Amino acid sequence: MANNLTPSKTFLGCLIAGVTTGMGNGSVFGAALMCALGRGMFDNWGGWGAQAYDPSTFMGFIDWCMIVFGFAFMGIMMIALNRHGELEAAAAK
Repeated sequence: MANNLTPSKTFLGCLIAGVTTGMGNGSVFGAALMCALGRGMFDNWGGWGAQAYDPSTFMGFIDWCMIVFGFAFMGIMMIALNRHGELEAAAAK
């Protein structure tokens, strides 16, 4: 039996599940960071538009953490599903 959980078949599901869960984890990381440090050494809180993604602002730093956590979790999901498919294929032989 072939592996039915290849990355090409699971990409969209992993994108949705990984990015929503990972970005949620990134926002919790940001909230914990804010509770522990306050604004810290960030001169500017952040703002609207492109300034919200400027990593030198506090809001931009948290937004980038959310993006990085999201895509990292997506990668973890893709690896886990592929390995699970390999185990299922090996067990079906």
